[in-house]
Amino acid sequence: AFTTVTHDLKKQRHGTLFHNKSIMSENWDSNSSENWHHIWSVSDTKHDLYADSNITYVNYYLHQPQVAAIFIISYFLIFFLCMVGNTVVCFIVMRNKHMHTLTNLFILNLAISDLLLGIFCMPITLLDNIIAGWPFGSTMCKISALVQGVSVASSVFTLVAIAVDRFRCVVYPFKPKLTIKTAFVIIKIIWVLAITIISPSAIMLHVQEEKYYRVRLNSQNKTSPVYWCREDWPNREMKKIYTTVLFANIYLAPLSLIVITYGRIGIALSKTTNQEQWHVVSKKKQKVLKMLLTVALLFILSWLPLWPLMMLSDYVDLSLNELRVINIYIYPSAHWLAFGNSSVNPIIYGFFNENFRRKVLKNPYRN
Repeated sequence: AFTTVTHDLKKQRHGTLFHNKSIMSENWDSNSSENWHHIWSVSDTKHDLYADSNITYVNYYLHQPQVAAIFIISYFLIFFLCMVGNTVVCFIVMRNKHMHTLTNLFILNLAISDLLLGIFCMPITLLDNIIAGWPFGSTMCKISALVQGVSVASSVFTLVAIAVDRFRCVVYPFKPKLTIKTAFVIIKIIWVLAITIISPSAIMLHVQEEKYYRVRLNSQNKTSPVYWCREDWPNREMKKIYTTVLFANIYLAPLSLIVITYGRIGIALSKTTNQEQWHVVSKKKQKVLKMLLTVALLFILSWLPLWPLMMLSDYVDLSLNELRVINIYIYPSAHWLAFGNSSVNPIIYGFFNENFRRKVLKNPYRN
């Protein structure tokens, strides 16, 4: 299933982790949480305080305080930048009529997607990465994954729309330009497609209690059930197929199209020797092209690490030590990198676009 791009990634890794649960039960003493401890925590615990031979006990916190603090500070930084930067971008575009251009409307759509990602996914993913289990309930399980998946899919499809529009303007400059009305139609189609392709994942997501695992809450030997928010497909093959479909339609195909399109634009510009032709692509438009290309490339690179993790989760049976490293360290870091993309976009707009920069320095909320 899609999580990277979505919070669904977390569901996959939980599912994969417990997919190996039967193997662990066969080879380990289930009364000792020592083995499970190697996957979920690096803190010292006492393992002889719990008597139920059918239960494995896991630590509530997955990291030492110093490591957890690093994750919290890092996530707070990108959350703050995402909220402030994208809110300013939205106000600038919406409140200034002269900025209601085709490209800026697509940038507005990207900013809205980034805001949704920041509000619904960043805090939840952070907490999910530093504690054991899922504490938010069934509704938030579905909403978080759906919003993350839809936001990322919407961003990808918007980047494709931008690339195609730039391609038309540069390679075929004398063709009729797309209208603002057409842009709104395209944006509606983008969100419908995004919701459609992510919906199966949200439908399959459920909060489930692990019968053979409990969380240690404190030193008084208090424990609580472990709940996971994860996809419950009829069989593993269906999950593999869905993950592959997502990879092809939300990453491989769209971003390949983006690379090819900007490549064609670059070739067209390099062949422009006639002064009259070169004038068609003014310096201002060239700067916009560089900005949009930078946004697309950073998106590709930022989300790239999560896709191999998704494929590993569904296609490879990992060792327990590999699971520990991936779940405790690699997933939180990969999520941070992906979410960080939503924070840098406004900075890119300000760096490349003088209008954005001027409005921010002046007053982003004034018409």
